[in-house]
Amino acid sequence: MLYLLFFLAEYANIIRMDKIDLKILGELQQNARITNQELSERVNLSPTPCLRRVKLLEEAGIIQGYSAIVDPETYGLPIMAFVSVRLERQTKTEIASFEAAIMELDEIVACYLMSGRHDYMLQVFARSLKDYENFVRNSLTRVPGLDELETYFAFGQVKRSMALPPLKTSDNFGGYLRIKLRFNRPSHLQLRIGLAKPEWPAMLPRVWR
Repeated sequence: MLYLLFFLAEYANIIRMDKIDLKILGELQQNARITNQELSERVNLSPTPCLRRVKLLEEAGIIQGYSAIVDPETYGLPIMAFVSVRLERQTKTEIASFEAAIMELDEIVACYLMSGRHDYMLQVFARSLKDYENFVRNSLTRVPGLDELETYFAFGQVKRSMALPPLKTSDNFGGYLRIKLRFNRPSHLQLRIGLAKPEWPAMLPRVWR
């Protein structure tokens, strides 16, 4: 494994997150509208290296996008429900058909594949209980492959955070190196290789400073 990493290091840009990257991610999760100048000051970098790090985090898929956080109740969707779903059969065809149908329903804002008795957990927003009933009767129950539905209504919200828990400095490898192989073609190949020993990243070059 170690020999493979050294071999790839000669032909690839090897990227791993450090504590500065974690600070950048923390700041952007709190305020994605922050200017690059202010962000660079908060993480103790000059603006150009700071912007380069942000771009690399975006290219690596760690930063997947930027969006506004909208309050559901003031927006007009005060009813939030979590719906556990069990399929009739867990075949490849049934699963693909179910997931494709779920993607077409705007009322469902999140869908998670679960362990345990039920197969999926859905998060649904509605304008009223009547609207939710209509959604279940006219849309959700028509999704192919459904066997059982169970709804849990949220009476209130205690905590809602869009920011991930901070990682400790000792965890800044994230358990992997991101290795990007660049070719002459416009496309490129990205690999993620798990590491068994945390000291291995220190033995490899870092492409940004």
